[in-house]
Amino acid sequence: MTQHELISAHLNLHTVLQNLEDLVAYDPEMAALAKTWDVSIQFDVLNGPKCHIIFKNGQCRVRRNRMAGPSVRLFFLSPAHLNRMMDGNGAPIPLKGFTRLPFLTKDFPKLTDRLEFYLKPTPERLADDAYLLMNTRLTMNTAAFAVRELAALDPVARLAAAHIRDGAVLLKVLPDGPAVHIKFDRGYVIPAKGETSAPMACMFMRDLKTANAFLNGKLDIFSAIAADDISIRGQTPMLDALGLVLDRIPFYLK
Repeated sequence: MTQHELISAHLNLHTVLQNLEDLVAYDPEMAALAKTWDVSIQFDVLNGPKCHIIFKNGQCRVRRNRMAGPSVRLFFLSPAHLNRMMDGNGAPIPLKGFTRLPFLTKDFPKLTDRLEFYLKPTPERLADDAYLLMNTRLTMNTAAFAVRELAALDPVARLAAAHIRDGAVLLKVLPDGPAVHIKFDRGYVIPAKGETSAPMACMFMRDLKTANAFLNGKLDIFSAIAADDISIRGQTPMLDALGLVLDRIPFYLK
C-alpha cells in the first residue's frame, strides 16, 4: 500500500461518496428512486478508511467509521481495491446482506452512475442550467470535505493547514448559493455544507458559471479577482493557505 493509494481511498470514501446525500436531496429522479429505501451499507477497507451510508425516509446520510448492524457490509482488501472500484475496475467483497444483492446490483448502481455523470462535466453537459448547478454543488462539497482528509494525511496540505488560524472559511456562490464552510479549531478541520454565521474569511463567486470554472481549475483566481468575478473578505491569509490545500486534490482524484 502506498501513501497515494491510502489518501485517494480516504478522498473517495469521505469526499466523493458524501455527495450521495445531495444527489438524493436535489435530483428529482434519484429522490424518487430512493424514496422507499430502508437500507444501510458499511464500507470497510483493510488498513484504510471506513464509512457507512444510510437510506431511510427518503433521505441519504453518509457518515465516517463503522455503524452497528448495517444491512450490507462491503469489504475491500486494500485502499487500492477500493480505488479500483471507484474507477469502475473492481468490485467489493460482500460480507453481509446477501439478500440485498438485487439492491446492490440493480438499484444502488443507478445512484452511483448518476453521481459519476454529475462529477464528470463536459461543455455540452454544463450548457444545461440544472446540470451546471448540480456539478457546482457537488464539486464544492468535494473540495470542502477534501480539506479535512488532506490536512491530516498529505504532507504538503498538512503544512499549509498548520498556518490557518482558528475560525471558519466560507465559500459561497452569489446570490443564493450553494455554499460550504470549513471550520479550523485547534488543529481540527470540520467541513460542512451551507453557510456559517461568523466566518473569519469569505470567498464570494459572482455566479454559477464563475464558480464552476474556478472549482474545475479553468479560471485564474487573480484574473477573476481583478475582474470582480471573485471577491474575498476577512482574513485573506486563511484563503491563501486553503488554496494550497485545495491544489492537492487533483493529485489524488482524477
